[in-house]
Amino acid sequence: MRWSGTPAGTKSFALIMDDPDAPSGTFTHWIAFDIPTTQTEIAEGTKNIGKGGKNGRGQTGYTGPCPPSGTHRYFFTFYALDLPTLSLNDGAARAEVEKAMNGHIISQSQLMGRYSR
Repeated sequence: MRWSGTPAGTKSFALIMDDPDAPSGTFTHWIAFDIPTTQTEIAEGTKNIGKGGKNGRGQTGYTGPCPPSGTHRYFFTFYALDLPTLSLNDGAARAEVEKAMNGHIISQSQLMGRYSR
């Protein structure tokens, strides 16, 4: 994933990847925040960038798609923020990250992919 055209005033980025089709409700696969503005891509195989929030397994970092059956949608929501840091520690819960971003989102974009096994 590569990006360009960072909005004026952006001081950091954040990323949330989730699966709304999980059997028990939306499953969070990845939360990354405090991503520096000097970063312009996430290379294949990257598991940690910036600081990591807790995913749906209660772990920090990326956990890949693994639907139990059928095809699931995976949403990558990328945020440009007006703060250099959310002032949270690694392992922050999704609710904490979203609360810290509230009022500081300059722009956001979303990419959706599908995966079946």
